[in-house]
Amino acid sequence: MKRKPLLLFAFPFLILAILAGERTAAFLLGAYPASPTAWWVWLELRPLSTMFWQQVNAYLGGSMAVDAAILAAASIVCWIASQTRRSAFFFLTNHVALLFAGLMIAVGSHSETASTIAAFTSPRGLPFSLTMDFTLKNSLVLLLGTAACVYCHIAFLAEARARSKARTNRILAQQRDL
Repeated sequence: MKRKPLLLFAFPFLILAILAGERTAAFLLGAYPASPTAWWVWLELRPLSTMFWQQVNAYLGGSMAVDAAILAAASIVCWIASQTRRSAFFFLTNHVALLFAGLMIAVGSHSETASTIAAFTSPRGLPFSLTMDFTLKNSLVLLLGTAACVYCHIAFLAEARARSKARTNRILAQQRDL
């Protein structure tokens, strides 16, 4: 199986596109505050990315140029990682993107009004509850992330199997030559 860098880059790009879409909508709201479309896009994307941008703005200031530079740098790093041949950076990139998406959804769920509350009891008898918003949008993001991770596992294991088979063939050829 030959891995396709575009498929390895697809899920991290989706997460970066969500972050960029929210920043673009916030910028357009500043320029056109009466636009219902900009409000709709911003309200849809805000729960997924609001905590991330709040932290970035707290540490680096509230500049849209800094936000754009962060997104551009992350896109370049993810693209280069998906292009590497002899390393597992593509593997890590997709898994970090999935963890980041899960974190964005979990943190964003606290600002949602409709959420599923699941109560659990720990093995020691300590009760606690988990608030998570499993809307269609959030479920789709998690499903796509899981599919991206499965593809990474398949590509990584297929490459490892091919390297192992090539190594075995070289060893057998050397043994025959001796």
